[in-house]
Amino acid sequence: MIYDCAMIGGGPAGLNAALVLGRARRTVALFDNDRPRNKVTHASHGFLTQDGVTPAEFRRIAYQEVLRYPSVEHYPVSIVNVRRLENGFELATENGERFQSRKLLITSGLKEVYPAIQGLKELYGRSLFHCPYCDGWELRDQPLIVLSEHPKVFHLAKLVHQWSRDLVVCTNGAAVLTEEQKGVLASRKIIVSEQTVAAFHGSDGKLRQVEFTDGTRLDRTGGFITPAWQPQTDFQEQLGYEATELGGIRTDETGRSSVPGLFAAGEASTGAPSQLILSAAAGSLAAVTINVELMEEAFA
Repeated sequence: MIYDCAMIGGGPAGLNAALVLGRARRTVALFDNDRPRNKVTHASHGFLTQDGVTPAEFRRIAYQEVLRYPSVEHYPVSIVNVRRLENGFELATENGERFQSRKLLITSGLKEVYPAIQGLKELYGRSLFHCPYCDGWELRDQPLIVLSEHPKVFHLAKLVHQWSRDLVVCTNGAAVLTEEQKGVLASRKIIVSEQTVAAFHGSDGKLRQVEFTDGTRLDRTGGFITPAWQPQTDFQEQLGYEATELGGIRTDETGRSSVPGLFAAGEASTGAPSQLILSAAAGSLAAVTINVELMEEAFA
């Protein structure tokens, strides 16, 4: 069987695309290894009618809706290799199975690379986060830390200041703030530390103290960090698509890549983290474009 569209990734972009294509009576093979980036998060926010939903519940509802359409098939496996064919694509799974499709949509998203700080993993998604729009409300008016080795720490600090005035900015040993930026933060009573963090201390997912390498400790109950981001999947060598500066698959506004028949949506396209609602919208738009391409080919 040759599917109309194969999808790599079962996040909000892929699931919404599968929903749209399923309703359009297109045959879809959805490959999802159940390793979503937000799996550690206690709740997702900013998605109208789903504000505060757990990632597990979001996926349960989404799959329940998507798989109502008989032309959508779900394969809980990873894709390890993709190659272009004359009129489509061939995908190989980790189990050695092979599938063919006329169109390919990559929505596999990103993975985080955390700073090597003791205790971070146990607290991430509970009291340490990366997105103030997603989790700032829950940490409002608390003593917070903003930790980043990236020059964008200045922007992040100003943003987090909207939710809490009790703020410490830490560059973890990196000299990424200018004197002028330090002055701006100081004028808002935001403390700046360029010390290296040795450990985060807390229990039951709740941060209590930040320990620096000189042994000093700072009482904090939450905060925001900036991990490095990498694509969950990388098929550039096999497919030859153009990439963005952030490592995403370069697309136009509809999700089309530089490779005919290849589309990308959500974080796989932007190369940067995105809210659920934005990724879902991108998946919907890509699916409509894929359906129109298939329609036009049928009438050619």
